[in-house]
Amino acid sequence: MSNPAQRANKLFVQTFGTLADTLYFAPGRVNLIGEHTDYNDGFVLPAAINFHTIIAIKRREDSQFRAVSDAFPGEMKEWTFGEEGNRPESPEWADYLKGFSSAMAISGLATKGMDLAIVSNVPLGAGLSSSAALEIAFGTAINDANQIQLSPLAIAQLAQRGENHYVGCACGIMDQMISALGQQDHALLIDCLDLDSEAVSIPENLSLIIINSNVKRGLVESEYNLRREQCEQVAAHFQLDSLRHLELADLEAAKDQLSDANYRRAKHVITENRRTQNAAWALESGNISQLSTLMAESHISMRDDFEITVPEIDFLVEIVSSVIGEKGGVRMTGGGFGGCVVALVDHELTDAVVEIVEQQYLDKTGIEATIYLCSASDGAKRLDN
Repeated sequence: MSNPAQRANKLFVQTFGTLADTLYFAPGRVNLIGEHTDYNDGFVLPAAINFHTIIAIKRREDSQFRAVSDAFPGEMKEWTFGEEGNRPESPEWADYLKGFSSAMAISGLATKGMDLAIVSNVPLGAGLSSSAALEIAFGTAINDANQIQLSPLAIAQLAQRGENHYVGCACGIMDQMISALGQQDHALLIDCLDLDSEAVSIPENLSLIIINSNVKRGLVESEYNLRREQCEQVAAHFQLDSLRHLELADLEAAKDQLSDANYRRAKHVITENRRTQNAAWALESGNISQLSTLMAESHISMRDDFEITVPEIDFLVEIVSSVIGEKGGVRMTGGGFGGCVVALVDHELTDAVVEIVEQQYLDKTGIEATIYLCSASDGAKRLDN
């Protein structure tokens, strides 16, 4: 099969009858540790992955956008810059693009329109942030083609704003930042309070494995927003802006004043922030046994305190852990309620991990897992056409 860049060029010519000016790409991502901490102004440790969204574009002289995607053949979406309309009741793929252009307009930034052809190999619905890859590829294209000179961080902030206010998902900044700022062979420790980031090298002897449980993810958005509300309720109880500023000792002292669910949600976030910072140090220094322990503790916290895992995910973590021991780490990754498991595994154990998943997961669950052997990728950029 032709590569995504060739497919994007071909789709553009087939749709618009002319050659594209330029191509832009942005990666999906996997979060190594630091789950549901980003919207609590905490720490996350994601890596961009070598699955990408590529957009072929041609600038227009008016304010019209026309977009097609190979994932939704036969659909052309059109809108005018600054006239994106109200928040959609049921968001579609193009609403992530409209969200970005709407956020630009509200911020007082101007742009010409574009014709767009979109091709992606970021798996949809797997929790690998196909939406952020789409937003950031589009934002990078608008910024570069119109010479607006926004920084990658500013593009990420506009994309988050669009998703929050136009699409209606109360996501944090992590997905957009790592897609915009990723570095090859590195994870990125992001402080979601001040948006500082620090590249953390991934040791050469570790394989990055993502295992999609292929559990159909139900109620993800409503449960995600509920978790965010619960965290905000605890912060408000302590008269704080976010859980970032709450100490575990203070939470424990006020345990009787909170609902059990809210107490456990806050406990997860506070302890996950510590684990994430410690995991970045462990990864950078090659202390894989400590990384293994921290990822295991993270999974238990997501399972018991934040309550976002499902039995199939727990089983995947259990069987992978039985193979790798302290020679790697494994945990659920993403928003929860299905989706993926991430594992950092010593190269020599990669085949054994694949083998045990293929042997046991289908027998146990009746579902076939999808296994992706990945590498940490660069963030969004223009491609030479």
